[in-house]
Amino acid sequence: MGFTGFPTAALDFYDDLEMDNTKTFWTANKHVYEESVKAPMTALLAELEEEFGPAKIFRPYRDVRFAKDKTPYKTHQGAFIPCGPSTGWYVQISAPGVRVGAGFYEAAADRLARVRTAIDEDRRGRQLEKLLGKLVADGWTLGGDKLKTTPRGYDVGHPRIELLRHKSMTLGKSYGFEPIIHSADLVDQVRRDWRACVPFLDWVTANA
Repeated sequence: MGFTGFPTAALDFYDDLEMDNTKTFWTANKHVYEESVKAPMTALLAELEEEFGPAKIFRPYRDVRFAKDKTPYKTHQGAFIPCGPSTGWYVQISAPGVRVGAGFYEAAADRLARVRTAIDEDRRGRQLEKLLGKLVADGWTLGGDKLKTTPRGYDVGHPRIELLRHKSMTLGKSYGFEPIIHSADLVDQVRRDWRACVPFLDWVTANA
């Protein structure tokens, strides 16, 4: 079936899960997750697959082996489409609504070194600044893990020191509870936003 929107029941499910993150609740409401969360997420991604590629829909279960928080279930449903190592597009639904993103969420030391070299270089660094500036002006939020200190080998006075501090770099945009998340029109909105991030992802894959 084609995507027709996320039902209100999906948001209510995560509202309730945040209050009662137990196996008892999950077992009693698993059908709501399957019908109102997983099924529409699968349908949404199927309509985007031809242009962006196949997605990985993340498991709803948390890995609690080494976590202090032992609650067993994630309070959001996310999905990721890769276009490079740890790099690609993201979408999720949770109690606060629907959110999309793009970027790289982690990098090995050698890959991060290449990204920083590119940011340091005048031509490529300014190119990234321009790409990010346009996206932020269009409503995206720049995020990712950052060093609190200055990366080794770089000066604190570097004109792009804030970008150099990034260990990962992501862009996010929230649709929240907007009516569009409950309609088939969400497909085209996600498509437009993901397309807008293509130059940024191209920069990352070319320079990492």
